[in-house]
Amino acid sequence: MPNNALSAQPVYVVGAGPGGLATAAALGQRGVRAVVVERSGGVAASWRGHYDRLRLHSTRRWSSLPGLPIPRSAGRWVHRDDFVRYLEDYARHHRIDLATGVTVARIDRAGPSPEGGGWVLRANGGRELHASAVVVATGHNHTPLLPDWPGRGGFAGELLHAAAYRDAGPYAGRDVLVVGAGNSGAEIATDLADGGAARVRLSVRTAPHILRRSTLGWPAQAGGILGRRLPVGLVDRMARPLVRLNPDLGEYGLPRPETGLYARVRRGAIPVLDTGRTGLVRAVRQRRVEPVGAVSSFDGGKVLLADGEVISPEVVIAATGYRRGLEPLVGHLGILDGRGGPLVHGRETHPAAPGLYFTGYTNPISGALRELARDAPRIAAAIARARRR
Repeated sequence: MPNNALSAQPVYVVGAGPGGLATAAALGQRGVRAVVVERSGGVAASWRGHYDRLRLHSTRRWSSLPGLPIPRSAGRWVHRDDFVRYLEDYARHHRIDLATGVTVARIDRAGPSPEGGGWVLRANGGRELHASAVVVATGHNHTPLLPDWPGRGGFAGELLHAAAYRDAGPYAGRDVLVVGAGNSGAEIATDLADGGAARVRLSVRTAPHILRRSTLGWPAQAGGILGRRLPVGLVDRMARPLVRLNPDLGEYGLPRPETGLYARVRRGAIPVLDTGRTGLVRAVRQRRVEPVGAVSSFDGGKVLLADGEVISPEVVIAATGYRRGLEPLVGHLGILDGRGGPLVHGRETHPAAPGLYFTGYTNPISGALRELARDAPRIAAAIARARRR
């Protein structure tokens, strides 16, 4: 395809979450036409589906996207509903060209070689969308991951992924096991305990580091930003006093990890940020949330734990993470790692797929929203430079 024809094509952004919207806005500011395609009926689809209790663990300042701050009225720790409204306002403010109800199933090169010129997005309804460049922003938490525990299919109780959890109301008076001690699992377990569940147990495979979300007004995120580019061992030593601000929960079944905090982060284990009066630490110390061992298998109405304990919860909520879900979309291009994540991120493109960008597929200690907000203008600048060339 001639270069002038290719440059006349829009840049397609797949996904109308914060990463996609920020990148589309940054492209527009550089005079590059961007079209955001979204499989749902509007922006922020995944955010709308999160549990009602959710507040951002990154501050309002470091959660805002380029070109429009989150209103001060949302408070320092922004609630889910306020963040959804903000994303709606962001799309309107930047006059983002949004095509909803468009499900992109596969992205192919337009030519026979990586340098063949542009991309083809194959979407529902037989549509083929031709793009000069593509930004994939379908999100880190795309496809719920439910482990294939032995006997899972025969469980006599109720089993659901945390993605389907909204509030504690349906579980009042019931015995609930929450599986997974990340931030989502910790908050859901605490929400259940506050909301009247008869018993709440938290299944822990590896005990997490627990930090206060804020100490004397200093957010934990600020430490993550300062330490992100420092040596791992140094950050681990710097983090020890912060970890010890919370009491040791070893006697309750939730001991402090021996591995350093940042060493764990580099392996993908983000610390649990505790909110104090409404947080996990208080709930565990009050024995309203009971840490137990990892789930090994199911047997009828029973759950067998790795330490040999057998329990009989009425409900199991699996806060066991998500898959990125990129394999059907770009897996055939040879640009994904062994865990299904992109080999390149931000303004970089893979040699096998020039003009194909990814944003929002990391979970950094400095805050995912902050980092994708920083990625957006860099990606836009890279695309604008490529079009000039």
